[in-house]
Amino acid sequence: MPKMKTNAAAKKRFTFTGTGKIKRKHAYHSHILTKKTKKQKRNLCYSGTVSPADEAKIKNLLVK
Repeated sequence: MPKMKTNAAAKKRFTFTGTGKIKRKHAYHSHILTKKTKKQKRNLCYSGTVSPADEAKIKNLLVK
């Protein structure tokens, strides 16, 4: 049976932390930034973690 391929789109968007959690970036921080407040833009620039409900799906895409 052939090896499972890593999903290229997921590979670009998610990274694993040292403890095995999955890091992600926030959406809405790439364009149309003039109408967003400083606080909103600042909070969007930090990375977050994937919710436990979605972790299994993403791990399957990343074939870890």
